[in-house]
Amino acid sequence: MDNQENAPRDVNAADAPNAPGAVPTNTGKCRNASSRWLLAGGLVVLLVASLAYGAWEQHEETQLVMKTGSVSRNAANKVRLGDVRASGNDFTLALPATTNAFEAASVFARASGYIEKRFVDIGSRVKAGDVLARISAPELDHQIALAEATLAQNEAALNQAKSNRELAKVTNDRNAKLVGQGYVSLQEGDVARLTLEARVSDVHSAEANIQAQREQIKVLRQQKEYQKVVAPFDGVITQRNIDNGSLVQADAASGASLFAISRGDVIRIQLYVPQDAAIGVGAGVPALVHVPELPGRTFPGKVTRVADTLQPNTRTLLTEIDVLNSDGALTPGMYCTVELHIPRKTPSLLVPGESVIFNREGMQVAVVKDGVARFRKIAVVRDFGTEVEVGEGVRAGDKVVLNPPVGLADGETVQVAQGK
Repeated sequence: MDNQENAPRDVNAADAPNAPGAVPTNTGKCRNASSRWLLAGGLVVLLVASLAYGAWEQHEETQLVMKTGSVSRNAANKVRLGDVRASGNDFTLALPATTNAFEAASVFARASGYIEKRFVDIGSRVKAGDVLARISAPELDHQIALAEATLAQNEAALNQAKSNRELAKVTNDRNAKLVGQGYVSLQEGDVARLTLEARVSDVHSAEANIQAQREQIKVLRQQKEYQKVVAPFDGVITQRNIDNGSLVQADAASGASLFAISRGDVIRIQLYVPQDAAIGVGAGVPALVHVPELPGRTFPGKVTRVADTLQPNTRTLLTEIDVLNSDGALTPGMYCTVELHIPRKTPSLLVPGESVIFNREGMQVAVVKDGVARFRKIAVVRDFGTEVEVGEGVRAGDKVVLNPPVGLADGETVQVAQGK
């Protein structure tokens, strides 16, 4: 018992608060509180600084927006102007077209037989009357000989008919006298008279047979000439369908063409002019032909023929232009572009293309007068790209706004920009 009471014990801060070297508990709590207050104060200062910086940025942005809006409003009121001018006496219209040969034909055989000799080929240049091929038809010679023999028979028959007519005439003359004297009966006189008339008719019939036979011989001899196939006009052979020894038939319906020939010294160009420009198209209107494969070169020509009626399905007018092609630069079948300089039949005005406004009201321009912009509706006739042709809505000399601002309103006061 005494040993336990007298044994030494551990002394800590809780058991001996006033013991030498011990740390007071209240001092630690104060240090922790100070740290928390310092942290909170730093956060508050950072938050205040962030709010202040954000407010400053917002203020600067607002000032910039206000300045920009002011500049935009001033720029919207400052506009550039363009002139409305009267169009010229004619206008240019470009249309696609195709070149065609001035003359083109398919050559058929007029005599049946075999091709004895072919003298030309594709690409051969020929003159009118040149022999293209020769046809062999021996039976045609026999037909001509038979027709000439028949003609000789008909001529002999005519001579016999004339002799019979003379005999009948002599008999009739003699009997007519004897009938008057009473030596020959009236019946014999009538027989002699009618016999003479029959012999005269025989002569006329024989003469007609001879004439018919002569015409038949002419036909056969013409068929003989058709054994030579000749060029109908100056041109170039563009197609060949036969060769030596080919059998041909003298029938365009069932037979095939021997050659195709086209004339290219003059080119015929066909194009279709739309209705809005057709009213000014007529013979003599100048035209320029451009071919993409021949840059820098133009082929002048004039309108030579126009159809009097528009195509009902396309409302276009068929127009033909003749172009001289002496050097052969143009060939039939080429794609080209034709510039027509068409005289104006109705007056029109030209406005800059950049002045046209497209909105729900249609197509308009802003005309400036006395510093005020007024919207006017226009009727566009055709668009030339940089300029637009209009028929109504403006007058020559009007000033229109170029590149009108989006916010421009009808009746708004504008300021004209100086210079370009």
